[in-house]
Amino acid sequence: MGELKKTTSFVGLAVVMVVVALVSVPRRTIPDAFFDVGELFFAEFTDPDTAATLEVVEWDDQTASALPFAVTNRGGLWTIPSHHDYPADGEERLATAAADIINVKKDDFRSDNVADHAALGVIDPLDNAATSLDGRGTRITFKDTSEAVLADLILGNELTERPGYRFVRMPGQKRVYAARFGAETSTAFEDWIETNLLEVTRSQIDRLVLNEYFIDEGTRRVVRRGEFILDKLEQDHWAANRVPSGQEVDFIQVNLLVGAIVDLKIGGVRPKPAGMTGNLRDAAITGNITQSDIRTLVSRGFFPTPEGGLLSNEGELLVRTTEGVRYTLRFGEVVYGRGDAVAVGDGSSDEQQAGPGENRYVFITAEFDETGLPEPPQASDADARASWERRAQDGRDKAERLAARFADWYYVIAADSYDRIHKPRGEFLKPLESP
Repeated sequence: MGELKKTTSFVGLAVVMVVVALVSVPRRTIPDAFFDVGELFFAEFTDPDTAATLEVVEWDDQTASALPFAVTNRGGLWTIPSHHDYPADGEERLATAAADIINVKKDDFRSDNVADHAALGVIDPLDNAATSLDGRGTRITFKDTSEAVLADLILGNELTERPGYRFVRMPGQKRVYAARFGAETSTAFEDWIETNLLEVTRSQIDRLVLNEYFIDEGTRRVVRRGEFILDKLEQDHWAANRVPSGQEVDFIQVNLLVGAIVDLKIGGVRPKPAGMTGNLRDAAITGNITQSDIRTLVSRGFFPTPEGGLLSNEGELLVRTTEGVRYTLRFGEVVYGRGDAVAVGDGSSDEQQAGPGENRYVFITAEFDETGLPEPPQASDADARASWERRAQDGRDKAERLAARFADWYYVIAADSYDRIHKPRGEFLKPLESP
């Protein structure tokens, strides 16, 4: 073989070896786990207004149990199913939370190992098969009107090295991501309801009546102390019907009471039986209210009268407004507890005779009181009468709407709220100042 042929053979062999070597070298591949980094969790969920239900399940370490909370739209009415279907003020808040969820991205892959779930805090709180009670996350689910799931994720621990980021896992999947998460998914009852319970402003309140009495539970007798009536004169000045010699109305204390009424917040609700939502006497005659219902009523500090009225353990506060709406707040028994034990009841909290967290039952009614809108003289001009008629009708409508809202519920208020609106008449009097 000639030198040229030898050389050509060696070159050809070298080329073949190089090709073989290149083919044989393992390729650098990108793991599948990183393919979807940067993508949205729920790419098909694009319109926050399609969200009709929000379900949030948290984990309570103290009781080692899941705590469900839900807000939903049923037939155009927003309610809180987890809290006896109490009316919710949820449309705007839920849409905002849904919009935030829509924008959550898979910012960073963190683990494909189930063994890491506890440390990252992404164990499903509803997973009864999970052996660990630690590392339970918060499950957040959005559904549309047909109950189809729009978004569903488990929110885990915060990343200490990246503020604003949380570990996130989708139920049924092993993979865990780090994601920027700023969605507002509060499960606090007060965050989802109309907080202005009485819908009244300071300037509208023009009469207060402290109907002071209490029930002697030993004898079941009513011990009456009389009515203390406060009428607004002008601005923040008030007159009273029972002012002892040498004393006068303490305007500051009265105005503090007015402020407490305006700011009254509810801490919880309990549904009334159907028979209690109307006239108690009619309900008793028709049999729509049972002895069990009455016992529940009494256990909460409210006592029906033969005339169809209602008395309460700790008297009443009547509030009249310039709209012609008169509220009656009846103060009942103490309720012990905090959190959901107060907001919704937990089966036993209402029967406790002592414990942490002192609250109070309140039975609220509303009606139209025409004395709050005195009719103009017959000789008054047509415009004045027409204006009065419009105001009176607005007052009737508001009273009717509020009465319907209050009819279905016992309310629970915190002890400090009760102490601010339930005071004896002596608190509103002071020694007469020398001229």
